Amino acid sequence: MSWEGKTAPDFTLQDQDNKTHALSDYQGQKVLLYFYPRDSTPGCTIEAQQFRDRLDELGSYGVQVLGVSRDTVKSHEKFARKESLNFPILADADEVVVNQYEVLKQKNMYGKQVMSVNRESFLIDEKGVIVRHYAKVKPAEHVQEILDDLK
Repeated sequence: MSWEGKTAPDFTLQDQDNKTHALSDYQGQKVLLYFYPRDSTPGCTIEAQQFRDRLDELGSYGVQVLGVSRDTVKSHEKFARKESLNFPILADADEVVVNQYEVLKQKNMYGKQVMSVNRESFLIDEKGVIVRHYAKVKPAEHVQEILDDLK
């Protein structure tokens, strides 16, 4: 399914500080909604650090970053504190949003079939329309890819 040009599904989730965020709260500004598999794993840590370190650059284009995984608020709180994250990471432990955005995929891990969140991102414009879907994300390069698209 091509996401680009479609209205982004709205949702409401809690962040690492138990603050509620709805996508509709960000109407009028760009949102980079990124999905990642698990807190404190190598690739997810690199990706979060990249967003943390380059948040001002993204902000200069009017972009609000929101991370989403199936981890709990408590796990997010620990991860955010350890990595000094300066943006909301949202807890989707009930898998509602990962299913809305179709990023929960069956994967083969160590010979077993498991359901895991695929590392994907969505750039959403001020009107709530998905303008770019990043289906294959490389954690260390992703923020630069987004910045290049915003120029």
